[in-house]
Amino acid sequence: MPLVSPSATMVGRDIELGLLERAFDRAGGGEPASVLVGGEAGIGKTRLLAEFAQRLDERATVLTGWCLDYGSMPVPYGPLPAIVRGALEALEDPSAEAAGPGRAALRLLLPELGEGPIDRSAIAPEGLGEAIADVFEAAARRHPLVVVVEDLHWADPATLSILSFLLRALARERVMFVLTCRTDEVGRGGAVRTFLVGAERARLLDRIGLERLDAAAVRILAEALRGGVDDAAFARMLERSEGVPFFVEELSCNADGPIPDTLREVLLARFDGLGDDAKKVVRLASASDGSVSHDLLATLAGLPDERLDEALREAMVASILAVRDDDAYGFRHALLREAVHDDLLPGERGRLHRAYAEALEARPAGECSRASELAFHWHQAHDPRRALTAAVQAMTQARTAYAFSSAARFGELALELWDQVPDAAELVGVPRIALLMRLGSILRNAGDTERALSVVDLALAEADEHTELGLRVRLLRDKAQYLQNAGRSGAIEYAQKSLALMDDDFDDQRLRASVLVLLAGRLMISARFDESEAAASDAIRIGESIGSDSVISIAANTIAVCQVERGDLDSAYAWFRRSWEHATDNSAKLKYRVNYSDALCLLGRNHEAIRVAEEGVAHARALGLERTSGSILTQNLVEPLQQLGAIDRAEELLAGDLAVRTHRIFRVYTTASRIKALAWRGRLDEAVSLRDEWRARVDAAAEVETQVWYARLKTALDIEMNAGRDDAAAELLEGLLDAPGDLFAHFARLLGESGWTVAALRAAGQHARAAALADRLVAAWDALPGGLRHPHWDPVLRALLHPTADALRAALPHADDTDAPVLHAVLVRLELAKAVLAERGDRAEAVEALAAASAIAERVGHARLARDVADFTAASGLAQGHSRGDGAELTERERQVLDLISEGRSNREIADQLFISIKTVSVHVSAILRKLGVASRTEAAARLRAGV
Repeated sequence: MPLVSPSATMVGRDIELGLLERAFDRAGGGEPASVLVGGEAGIGKTRLLAEFAQRLDERATVLTGWCLDYGSMPVPYGPLPAIVRGALEALEDPSAEAAGPGRAALRLLLPELGEGPIDRSAIAPEGLGEAIADVFEAAARRHPLVVVVEDLHWADPATLSILSFLLRALARERVMFVLTCRTDEVGRGGAVRTFLVGAERARLLDRIGLERLDAAAVRILAEALRGGVDDAAFARMLERSEGVPFFVEELSCNADGPIPDTLREVLLARFDGLGDDAKKVVRLASASDGSVSHDLLATLAGLPDERLDEALREAMVASILAVRDDDAYGFRHALLREAVHDDLLPGERGRLHRAYAEALEARPAGECSRASELAFHWHQAHDPRRALTAAVQAMTQARTAYAFSSAARFGELALELWDQVPDAAELVGVPRIALLMRLGSILRNAGDTERALSVVDLALAEADEHTELGLRVRLLRDKAQYLQNAGRSGAIEYAQKSLALMDDDFDDQRLRASVLVLLAGRLMISARFDESEAAASDAIRIGESIGSDSVISIAANTIAVCQVERGDLDSAYAWFRRSWEHATDNSAKLKYRVNYSDALCLLGRNHEAIRVAEEGVAHARALGLERTSGSILTQNLVEPLQQLGAIDRAEELLAGDLAVRTHRIFRVYTTASRIKALAWRGRLDEAVSLRDEWRARVDAAAEVETQVWYARLKTALDIEMNAGRDDAAAELLEGLLDAPGDLFAHFARLLGESGWTVAALRAAGQHARAAALADRLVAAWDALPGGLRHPHWDPVLRALLHPTADALRAALPHADDTDAPVLHAVLVRLELAKAVLAERGDRAEAVEALAAASAIAERVGHARLARDVADFTAASGLAQGHSRGDGAELTERERQVLDLISEGRSNREIADQLFISIKTVSVHVSAILRKLGVASRTEAAARLRAGV
């Protein structure tokens, strides 16, 4: 039979190829353009990508990696080493300098990047994803990048986590991800299905589904494969293949022989045509889900070099084996491997896996996947003793590499094998309870909190008075942590049980301090401030006795937050100063900046909050933690920016943060800020949709963190007010006054922003309800600790609640303070215009106030307030007053800005077009409005079009 490559021609995929090419063009322009190519086994996914890569020619760097099938125990990060290595080669950067601060993390994938043991303690869990993202970004700056991940249905959870991160982190870079997957083999509830649902819902992936070929396409393919086909052979091929390209290829090679009725029979009939040596080699290779090196095959086969070469050549000519990019041998299609492996007798299969395991054990230690492969092969060889040893080692390796989901799988296997090995504890050097404790921690970090709770409960049930005391303490502490992470009650109680076990003679004071710090934090979050401060004070005393600055700093930080919520600001600031004095390590410094920036924003010190948060973001970035610890600091930066009206920058920061993966509790806060931004812009449908999508998660978080309760209420107020549902907003405030909660600072913040609702009720003619609500709000405000009644908020709130022209004029300088919320400047001017008209009919002052209010609302892009100002201006008959400008001529730059305004450009777009800052654009816009005597950008554009 003449040798014809089964991949000589691709047919019937022009549409799909066009979709890939258009996606690549979008990616080249910095648009999100990643693709999932899905379909049943043999449908032609890999062949399509080969054609796509060929079409790209020199326009892109194509990097490919394969997910490997290790049954229930996939190897962590299976496809990533080959891909990252290829990116470094494309950069001509063998030392991986492009990885920046995260360079050391790449050694988890590429040990050759350094000498000696890897210092895993210095690598943060998120550092690996950051490092890969940095390398890809650098490569994409040189050349558009196409990253191909084959066989996603076999992806391990660690790989899925990294891919989820990269899809978000690189969505705007010149990087296109192409993932192939047997979507019909992805089961419900599995990690791959969860990944795909999340990615497609977030619009990170476009799906290209490959369907079976029609009769015309099958004929073209069959003729290309065979060099011609008669009608009888074609009819049989079409019937048996059902249009699956792989089946057509398989059948075309065996067209003159008996054709099996099933795919397995077709594959085995092809396998049966091999000689004995080739069969032996193929059977050997079938025990490995991935590629097999020549050396390993030679060891297992025991054939002379020439016979081994001939056997491999025969298997390759038959298109059963192929040489992969790593110069190792793999099956041309996974179904071939499965068919051969499944055809082995049980005894043959067990002996083959044992041979693999023994060959791997004879290799030098230190190979990244060695323990995981050994665990798989010894388990398949029914050797529980060796499988247990390897599983524990694989669990440890995966945990230290932060591949927690994979570590959990091996830990579960170890637990399954434990009872089959009589001396398991002595064999692995770990008591069963200690293994359970480790597994619980791994499951928690893998996100399986409920399973972590089940494991720690099992460990606690097995613990007795003979169990080492420190282990029992840690188990109770761990259960407290897991309950907290699961959003369930009981965390405080279990932390207290953990403390109760440690009597005065307990000598592990660091452990005692860790439990106290945990308890203090949980009590603080639950607004039990007296108890929180007592626990934190105990932790400080221990920290001082053992010389732990970190314990002192974090505990002092907790006390400071308690004092803020009590309204004792002098004490709070003193505790924050002490926290910073003892913040000698990175963890304490980041915790300080998180809590202090949040407190400053809460208390209205917005510019200071921005400075501290920016320092924290920079610190997190330097540590490679920008997308994790940096996420909550980004939120603490966004909130004061929104208060000050820097909405463009806030949205830019949110877009970057929301594009990457972070902790769920952090996402609760950034999602609230995103909802606020959408409502601010008037995009209410999107705001409500996002609120509804996150409602369950926010409700659960509110049960764990009291401040989330206030954030949830604030989000509801943002939506109702910006939607014009003032009655609903008033009901929310009335409910708050009935049950203000225990966080005085958060309560004060909501009261300080309540003037808008009362003003909106008055504007709607609900004067009685507005007056009653205003009286209640003033009473609640007056009852607050003095430190929480911010000196710039107090006169503004009182003026908005009980407006008079004099009170509003007096409030105006406070509303214009550099730290004041920008919306106060709009509201005070709008209410002043109403008051001067009502009290004295002063149209000139009203016109001036409305013009300024309109300009500010327009500048910050606040849809409802801009509309309210315009509506009142029109209703009061003051619109004509705006036609009087100051008579000054527009400068050349102002005319350029006005031209762009008339095109509907935003301030951001104008800044980009003219290469100036957004702030400078805002100054020019305000000057244009003043000189033209108009109230809005729309009017300015109309004046330009009218030739004025």
